[in-house]
Amino acid sequence: MTIDDPRHHGFALNNGDGEIPALGFGTLVSDSRKTRKATTAAVEVGFRHLDCAERYRNEAEVGAALKDLLTSGTVRREDLFVTTKLWNNNHRPERVKPALEASLRRLGLDSVDLYLVHTPFAFKPGDDQDPRHPHGAIVYDDGVTLEETWAAMEGVVDDGLSRAIGLSDIDVEGTREIIDTGRIKPAVVEVESHPYHPQWGLHQLCQTEGIVLLAFAPLGHALQPRLLDDPLIMEVSEQLRQTPAQVLLAWGIQRGTAVLTSSVTPARIAENADIDALPEDVIRTINELETRHRFNSVVDAGEPGFLEVPQGS
Repeated sequence: MTIDDPRHHGFALNNGDGEIPALGFGTLVSDSRKTRKATTAAVEVGFRHLDCAERYRNEAEVGAALKDLLTSGTVRREDLFVTTKLWNNNHRPERVKPALEASLRRLGLDSVDLYLVHTPFAFKPGDDQDPRHPHGAIVYDDGVTLEETWAAMEGVVDDGLSRAIGLSDIDVEGTREIIDTGRIKPAVVEVESHPYHPQWGLHQLCQTEGIVLLAFAPLGHALQPRLLDDPLIMEVSEQLRQTPAQVLLAWGIQRGTAVLTSSVTPARIAENADIDALPEDVIRTINELETRHRFNSVVDAGEPGFLEVPQGS
């Protein structure tokens, strides 16, 4: 796949309803009180893809930013691609549509462009996002299957509340199961993906099925080992006069995945929006990085892995 302009590239949705911008801004920011300003800054520098979730507990702040941006004419609704996600306590089919409707009220929107099942794990239904046993373990819900939840997700497309639906924090087998059993194929699968955790198996499945693989944590994480400090990434950065973050974001898009980046710092938000294409030989070299490290543990049990990000991100 040759992508000459990763900053403005879009990947076609398999339902035929337009594209998802390859470069997205994740609204899980290090300080939720700064969500409104960060979201506004992101749109002002050119981000048109916003990734939200009820789990982030800041949809109302994103909604306030969207209201300001739309009212001022900074951007039109039809030029934005807005995603939000169904959290684990709302997997019961009768809870799916009300959960999305609640998200829409907080976001101030009539519909979203993409609705994702945040994880394949169902928690005890109710208002508590983290239902726990007295000894601290999560209370799971064995009374609902992912296939049943997915059927309810298909219903929100039928009702016009979301243009497309997809999965998140899931593996190859779980994704293939929904592909095989669902009426509507997932349009997007969002997972942690970067050169230390490239997810080649899932990447191949998505390529084969026409599904967009959407990478969160494309820069790795502030935890060790720091991908931004990797000798190869730093060498490429110096050679091409791009920052390590810009190199990693371009690599993600040019390998055929959409990417999400997040920050509360205006200068860094602008930096992450200003990416250029890498030479093909550089893409191949980064593909061969041998370090393998996953930073987020949510795929193991549905519990958030890294919600807390060091300040200055």
